[in-house]
Amino acid sequence: MKYKAVLFDMDGVLIESEELIAKCAILALADFGVHAKPEDFIPFVGSGEDKYIGGVSEKYGVKYDLAMKRRCYEYYGQLVADEAKRPERILELLDTLKERGYKLAVCTSSDYMKASANLRAIGAREDIFDAFITGDDIINKKPDPEIYLKGSKMIGVAPEECMVVEDAPNGIQAAHAGGMKAIGVATSFSAETLTEQAGPDYLVSKVIDILTIL
Repeated sequence: MKYKAVLFDMDGVLIESEELIAKCAILALADFGVHAKPEDFIPFVGSGEDKYIGGVSEKYGVKYDLAMKRRCYEYYGQLVADEAKRPERILELLDTLKERGYKLAVCTSSDYMKASANLRAIGAREDIFDAFITGDDIINKKPDPEIYLKGSKMIGVAPEECMVVEDAPNGIQAAHAGGMKAIGVATSFSAETLTEQAGPDYLVSKVIDILTIL
């Protein structure tokens, strides 16, 4: 099939930030008396910061408060430009896909504040995307397909003609639930974990390699 659109998750795909957001969440939760560990966050990757931070705080018996997320974003905003990594040739990838005629969308469970900070950190313009959907725009987070179905609708491309690029099992499951194919990028999770937990249609080790599929 000839795909017409590429729908990108952000963290772990357009920017390698999973270690940083875990670090910031640990710092934020510590301010509220929760002493979390990096591995505590793994089940919640890709499901938005409310669940990402809230799931861990509640694991430690502390009720989630939105102030925890605000504190996490404060730390993240201070550190993202220096500590997050820009994937190899990421801007070239976006430009090449546009030149090939694909419609592009960001579909991230993160809030707009964090998503826009990520774009600035990698030097990408928001207007290169035909749709920019964040956790602020949806009710049900991944693995629910709502965000990808909304992205498909906003750019006017049928789900079966959309290719999703994801780094997390939750996101791949969301793509499949929405009737879309998914490329798994083995950055935040190993290829084996992605295959076992979500069964992506394709696997790559670097996001630039999606050009060999598209």
